[in-house]
Amino acid sequence: MNELYDSLLDTPTLAVALTLAAYLGGVALFERMGRPSWCPAVLIGAVFTAAGLWLLRYDFADYQRNVAWLTLLLGPATVALAVPLYQQRQHIFALWKPILCSLPLAAVLAAFYAVLIAWLLGAPPAVLASLAPKSVTAPLAMGIQEQIGGSLSLMLGGLLITGVLTTIFVSLLARLLNITDQRILGFALGVNGHAIGIVRAFELGPKAGAFASLGMSLVGVFSALFLPLAWKLFGS
Repeated sequence: MNELYDSLLDTPTLAVALTLAAYLGGVALFERMGRPSWCPAVLIGAVFTAAGLWLLRYDFADYQRNVAWLTLLLGPATVALAVPLYQQRQHIFALWKPILCSLPLAAVLAAFYAVLIAWLLGAPPAVLASLAPKSVTAPLAMGIQEQIGGSLSLMLGGLLITGVLTTIFVSLLARLLNITDQRILGFALGVNGHAIGIVRAFELGPKAGAFASLGMSLVGVFSALFLPLAWKLFGS
C-alpha cells in the first residue's frame, strides 16, 4: 500500500486529481452559497487544495512539479480572452482615449501602494518583490517575478487575495457611487483583480467581461515591460 501511495506521489495523477476535485468542490460550494462575491470559487478551491495537501502529507514542491503542465495552460486561457475583446471591439474603440489615459496611472498605483505599505512595515526586499506584481495575471506575474525576484508562493497568494478584495470593493464602491456602466465596472475589475475580477465581470454581462479582459491584458503588458525596469532603476 505504501509503495502504491509513493508511486502516486511521484506522478502527476494524484496532484491533478486533487486539483480538479478541489476546483469542482469549490464551484459546487460557491453555487450552494449563492455565488457570493466575497468568496469566489477559486478561493474555496485553494483552501480545499491546501487542506488536501496537509491531509495527504503531500510536499508542496512535489505537488507544484506534478501540476506544472496545468500551469502552462494559463497562457492559452489568457490568450482566449481575445474572443470577447473582438466581440466588443466597437465599444472598446469608442473609448480608446480614456482607456489609454487611465491605464498607466492605474498600473503604477496597483504596484506602488502595495510595495509602499510593505516597505513602511519593514518588509524585506524579497517580500516587496513578491507583492509588486499582485495585480497582474498569473502567467505574466510569474515571468515578472523571475526577473525581479521574490517568492512565487507569496506572489500567488497576493494574486488571490487581491482578486478577492477587488471583487468586494468594486461592487461596494459601485453601489456607493451609483455606477452602473458595465464598461467602467469591467475595466476596474480587470485592471485590479486580474482573472478573478474577469470572472466577476462576466457575471455582470458580456460587455463588462470584455472590458475586464482588456484591462487585465493592458495592465499585464504594461507591468511586464516597465516593472522590471523600474525595479532595477530604484535599486530594490
